[in-house]
Amino acid sequence: MAWIALVEAAWHDQSHGRAMTTPDASDDGTGSPQAVGSAQRSFGLTVAIALIIGTIIGVGVFNLPTSLATYGPISLVSMGLTTIGALALALLFAALSRRLPADGGPYAYARTAYGNNLGFLSAWSYWITAWAGNAAIAVGWVLYVEVFLNKDHNRFVSVLLVLVGLWLPALVNLAGARQMGLVQVVTTVLKFVALAFMATVGLFFVQPANYSPANISGEGAAAAIGGGMAIGLFSYLGVETVAVAAGKVRDPDRNIPRATVIGTLATAVVYMLSLVAVFGILPAEQLKDSTAPFSDAANAIFGGSWAGNIMAVAVIISGLGALNGWTMICAEMPLAAAHDGLLPARFKQLSAKGVPAFGVVASTVLASVAVIVNYSGSGGTTVFTTLVLMTGITAAIPYALSAGAQIKWRLADRRQLQDARFARDMVIAVLSLVFSILFIWYSRDTSRTSWGYWAPFLLAAGALLCGLPVYRAQRRHMVPPEEVPPWR
Repeated sequence: MAWIALVEAAWHDQSHGRAMTTPDASDDGTGSPQAVGSAQRSFGLTVAIALIIGTIIGVGVFNLPTSLATYGPISLVSMGLTTIGALALALLFAALSRRLPADGGPYAYARTAYGNNLGFLSAWSYWITAWAGNAAIAVGWVLYVEVFLNKDHNRFVSVLLVLVGLWLPALVNLAGARQMGLVQVVTTVLKFVALAFMATVGLFFVQPANYSPANISGEGAAAAIGGGMAIGLFSYLGVETVAVAAGKVRDPDRNIPRATVIGTLATAVVYMLSLVAVFGILPAEQLKDSTAPFSDAANAIFGGSWAGNIMAVAVIISGLGALNGWTMICAEMPLAAAHDGLLPARFKQLSAKGVPAFGVVASTVLASVAVIVNYSGSGGTTVFTTLVLMTGITAAIPYALSAGAQIKWRLADRRQLQDARFARDMVIAVLSLVFSILFIWYSRDTSRTSWGYWAPFLLAAGALLCGLPVYRAQRRHMVPPEEVPPWR
């Protein structure tokens, strides 16, 4: 079976990776990324694809019908447009990774293209995306855990469960990259099967009447589609994760672009089909009040609660896999930035397992604080939506800077008569830039009033402003960026 082959291939990747983890003669004993970087390339193509799929498919898509239901089935149009944007971003990062296969992904592109100032903005903003996104994933994960535990949604117990969801993957990451990679493949297979089931079997139970009325938001069609796009972006965060972790990927020139495109395409197919199924199985008014919409859809298909329970278990495993992958990314981005002097040196110190432990722990602490603060005034579904929109804003900043870097470099290439694939690369970069701007513009929480309407912007602005003292403290330590590599 295909899933057995995938796990066996991953085991081969991990076994091969063990042979590569002995420090080479260039190890200077400092534990710096350059000293051990080549020794830590333990991810082959299989694990790289699993990392893409596993970090994109977290619990976002499994909670998405509830968040999108405030707009109605018209949000399927939103997801279609978001999918186009996500595929454009995947192709963008695939092209950029060929040119600059460096740790940090979007951070490295912005810094090389624009210097340390915008490089810091990209790194800090993406780091916020990673740990705040982990907080959102953990909140969505708990909504499915509460199918079995804490069914009355006691807020204190919910917070404790979220904290378990955050710290368990942190412990897996602290154990080392090989363990993290194998966990990623196994959980990715299980979550993909759950989505594929709804994307195939679920389509036979669609009731066309549930798609009408299409727009129940009370807003115009354009505003409803735009609002749905902002929420939908969260479910695609992760298209860049292999580029961020380039230092852990073997043969990065070849494997990063392939993993990015294959993983994103596979995810896009099951996303769209499964969401079409869920919106067709359950009416939007019922989805608005659901805390576990995929479980409710499974129960509607088979009757009773056993199918929904199985789906909930699959989502719980899915959430742990996504948290596992994103916890690694939480540490990889600041590690790359610290190596260049943009973040404090503690972020680049590696543990005996070759893990940037300070980044793992610091990110998980911040995610825990974000959860506690948000739960203090809201319930789980509201907290999830607010964090989703906040991370959409902070993710769109490094996405836009990466698109701008590609536009800048390809224009320079053309002046040097290196114009092969110029039109394709420019179209992809412009699309990525436009979608990034739209994601920011539509990230208002229209389901709430007063300050809650702007809560995602206020939270994102507060987190970004916290970077100012760090930037001021690090300015004298910043290393000048390297020259732009030639196009290839």
